[in-house]
Amino acid sequence: MKKSVMNNGNILLNDWEGPHNGFPPLDKVSVSDFKPALLAAMAELDEEVESIVATQSPPTFENTILALERAGKKLNRVIALFYIWSGNLNCPDFQLVDTEMQPELAAFYDKQYQNNALFQKIETIYESMELGHYSDEQKILIKKYHQNYVLKGAKLSDDAQIKVAAINQKLAVLQTKFSQNLLADEESKFLELAVDQLAGLPEALVENAAMVANSKGQTGWIISNTRSSIDPFLTYSSVRSLREQAWKMFVNRGDNGDENDNKAIISEILELRAERAKLFGFETHAHWKLVDKMAKTPENAMKLLEDVWKPALKRVREEVTDMQAIADQEGHNIKIEPWDYRYYAEKVRKAKFDLDENEVKPYLQLDQMRASMFWMAGELFDIQFDQLYDVPVYHEDVKVWKVSNKTSGKQIGLWYFDPYAREGKRSGAWMNAYRDQSHLYKEETTIVSNNSNFIKGKPGEPVLISFDDAKTLFHEFGHALHGLCSNVTYLSLSGTNVATDYVEFPSQILERWLTTPEILNKFALHYKTGKTIPQDLLERIDKASKFNSGFNTLEYLASALIDMKLHLAGDQKIDPEIFEKSELAKMGMPKEIVMRHRTPQFGHIFSDDGYSAGYYSYLWSDVLSSDAYTAFTEAEGPYDKKVGKRLKENVFSVGSSVDESEGYRAFRGKDPSIEALMASRGF
Repeated sequence: MKKSVMNNGNILLNDWEGPHNGFPPLDKVSVSDFKPALLAAMAELDEEVESIVATQSPPTFENTILALERAGKKLNRVIALFYIWSGNLNCPDFQLVDTEMQPELAAFYDKQYQNNALFQKIETIYESMELGHYSDEQKILIKKYHQNYVLKGAKLSDDAQIKVAAINQKLAVLQTKFSQNLLADEESKFLELAVDQLAGLPEALVENAAMVANSKGQTGWIISNTRSSIDPFLTYSSVRSLREQAWKMFVNRGDNGDENDNKAIISEILELRAERAKLFGFETHAHWKLVDKMAKTPENAMKLLEDVWKPALKRVREEVTDMQAIADQEGHNIKIEPWDYRYYAEKVRKAKFDLDENEVKPYLQLDQMRASMFWMAGELFDIQFDQLYDVPVYHEDVKVWKVSNKTSGKQIGLWYFDPYAREGKRSGAWMNAYRDQSHLYKEETTIVSNNSNFIKGKPGEPVLISFDDAKTLFHEFGHALHGLCSNVTYLSLSGTNVATDYVEFPSQILERWLTTPEILNKFALHYKTGKTIPQDLLERIDKASKFNSGFNTLEYLASALIDMKLHLAGDQKIDPEIFEKSELAKMGMPKEIVMRHRTPQFGHIFSDDGYSAGYYSYLWSDVLSSDAYTAFTEAEGPYDKKVGKRLKENVFSVGSSVDESEGYRAFRGKDPSIEALMASRGF
């Protein structure tokens, strides 16, 4: 008989109640709630699985697959908030819980996937699938369950399963430590500036640096060890020695030979991943990871990366030549180094295109850019956003909006926005799913969030962001819309639950709307005058749209190629530092550029398994997004209602309820080609 798991007063175990189809009680959660809640929710899922296994009737879609879809609802809720805290509120108390529970979670999920009695039921349904009367969506769900269980070890021998489970627990510990080390380096190291060291810095950056110093209880100015602070400093500081200092601090995160050094951790992670892949019968970790991706094989992914590498390398050499010429003209008697690249690139932009980033930034207010995304969503997908003030949040900076169908008024979800940097929050920008959409119970609406690391301005003053930051904002909003537009039956096929080399497609195509005249004319308003961005500035922005494409492409490609090469190395013992230097040299990496994410700080691939051997996905998806956007330019433009409707119906709303390639073809009418990507980057 099924025992019920008592909530014991733990807020995390309660159903999400309230209006808007319920929401998490974020203001009532304590770190001490997580461990008991996770243990209780895991116990409940155990009981639900036992009940499915104990069913005496022959296995059917309803008593096995559908039952599994409905199981674990409580654990889904707890896990969602656990990772919200991990990304946004990673205080020392939470880190202790995280360190303890990650291996517990790994062991728990291994037990689920290695449940032989359960897998036999799944396999029976899978093998007789064509004999049953299943919808296309149900067939995809059955295949997904079967493949997931196989790839997680369901068909392994008992001995191999034990070894895989042990590896996964070790990896959970190491990957958590990697993330904590990286966060520690970002928070403990910073660049302090005196008044005579502010030369070249725009007023907004100086003010932000003063605010950071104040937040640390110091006077003066501080540049944080995060990309949102370092990149603008490298772009504008005219003090070369400080640029070098800031650059080295940033690129050496996790690589300082101290207690936060990640190199030994990386070596062990790679060794364990290689061992696990062999247990699964795969040549390398990369081959194992790509089985269920669009690319299918590492060779296919590598070909794309290498095809783009050569033209990107050629463009970088041209960019460096232009920068060196300006440095020579100014009589600086230097050779361009990595800490010079952004500084002199900005000078080239001014010289070639009469465009100064500081001329653009006053028109890019964070609140206006957010409003522009809402407007775009309304035009493309018939969605509207209305701010709410009665929904609890975990921090005062977080704001919440109700998301509805603009025509019918029907609510489809909630959108949370956490825009500002703070201690305990990981760097970068990302999307979280609090709750995925499904039709399994009542109307299960989506709850998603976007998270950024903008420097908070003074009270009452607008936050100005760079063009690159605005682009990232649109990118992450694309992930959010992918979740919000979802309209499928089953949770496992919902929203962003698609192949990693497809999931970046909806986000990357959304970036392209930032530069549409409709957005810039309506929302790019000067923060002091309120005037729209001048037409001549719009024209200069357009002319400079492919500027620095060599740098942007090559620093990404270097990371993607090293990721793949690390995971194709098999069981070779790897020293990350030596491997990185050696492989980059073989590739002809210019000395003026480093990887966008150097190995010791490469959270995408070492904080968990998610994007390991998968960082190529951004380029793979950009082939799709470049080709897909052409559908708009070939029609009536970026706001063509018919094309927007096709994009929503065949990409944004279907999750993985249809095959990704088929969904793309249904939208585009053909397979994608690389030509649009190369043109969009000016290659």
